[in-house]
Amino acid sequence: MTPVQDPAMTPLVANSLTLQREMTWLNEVLDTRFRLYFGQPVTYTSIYQIPAPDLTFDHSPYAQLVRQYSMGLDERLIMLLALAPHICPQVLDIFFTRNENYARGFTEFGGLKGNQHSGFLPTGETAAFVLAANDLTHRFRVLELLDQDHYLMRQKILALDSERSNEPILSGALTISREHLSLFTSGAEYRPPFSSEFPASRLSTRLEWEDLVLDDATMDEIHEIMSWIRHQHQLMSEWGLGRMIKPGYRTLFYGPPGTGKTLTASLLGKSASLDVYRVDLSKVVSKYIGETEKNLANIFDRAENKQWILFFDEADALFGKRTANSDAKDRYANQEVAYLLQRIEDFPGVVILASNLKSNIDEAFARRFQSMIYFPMPRPEHRLQLWQKAFQGFELGPGVDLKQIAQRFELAGGAIINVLRVCSLKAVERGGQRILLEDLMEGIRKEFRKEGKTV
Repeated sequence: MTPVQDPAMTPLVANSLTLQREMTWLNEVLDTRFRLYFGQPVTYTSIYQIPAPDLTFDHSPYAQLVRQYSMGLDERLIMLLALAPHICPQVLDIFFTRNENYARGFTEFGGLKGNQHSGFLPTGETAAFVLAANDLTHRFRVLELLDQDHYLMRQKILALDSERSNEPILSGALTISREHLSLFTSGAEYRPPFSSEFPASRLSTRLEWEDLVLDDATMDEIHEIMSWIRHQHQLMSEWGLGRMIKPGYRTLFYGPPGTGKTLTASLLGKSASLDVYRVDLSKVVSKYIGETEKNLANIFDRAENKQWILFFDEADALFGKRTANSDAKDRYANQEVAYLLQRIEDFPGVVILASNLKSNIDEAFARRFQSMIYFPMPRPEHRLQLWQKAFQGFELGPGVDLKQIAQRFELAGGAIINVLRVCSLKAVERGGQRILLEDLMEGIRKEFRKEGKTV
């Protein structure tokens, strides 16, 4: 009888019940493989005679992924091997069987020993032994399953660590991605933390579109990006445009600081329920040969199959104009730019570059942007809206005329928020919410001094 799960069950509970059955199946498969290999009494003549759990009506995220890719038994068993060290490591203890003839483990079992983990860590060789044993034809099939073009690898579900190119392909560690490990356990999407390997942090905002004050021309261009995010699948797949245009959307936001570039990126993600990652270019660009490309690869590889928006703030550092090939350093810098250009072109998601000046960006990038959106300093009527939104709910003291202030002082939205911070601190120290003119003027003077200006 096919088990049916309660659809109201939480993903965590559903995964635990499903994977408990899956690990029981894997345990029986391993026991059968060893008995067959060593000529011991066994119920089955093939591991494929062992009935796998039926996932037809299983609502767990694990089962949904299995059905999404119509996984065969081989794909499913390889995935369980990679998953086992994380959720049921004792299942793999059978691989510690020693070869008494040589006083060591069996070469054909593969496997690695971790620095801290005391259990068995599977390799590609482990998968080949379980699925194929001495069957060379089936072993070659395993090689196909672990090839970079197979969906298990292409979709970054699994990875086969092959850093040492001079060693056998299957000797690399067989690992499951953190994203899918999170999906198969808690059922939640994994959001990588900022690190040296992933120098990007997730942007979020509590503001809404009505809090963003921009002119109509700028908003029209932003709506084009929103439209692409909503309808890209229909355009590329159903309408067949994927045959003629590259996937993804590339845009440049340029204009003075504080004019809404970062907020717009955050709101695009929020409105489409997409994560926005702000790339820290100071951690990406390296003086060491090959490191910049490696850092970029870590970001794009992690983001490739996610519906993420990548936001490169202050992009001039990496996307700036290339120099003439006057020396080896220039040639290498241009090589970095060329690599980056290719990765951006191939990225299927949304890439946003932000710069204060459009002229700072290399033309090779500019030609490949779907849009270049200018964020101007707000006009007086827009500044008034920003002042009114910022100080909504505050009591304005004598002489505070926001309309007059908006007319007189050219400040961007980010600067106005900084003024709000100064004024609110002054107000809270006085024990109220009254904003005094002298507080406003002090905040404005601070912002002007940052730009070397005086009031």
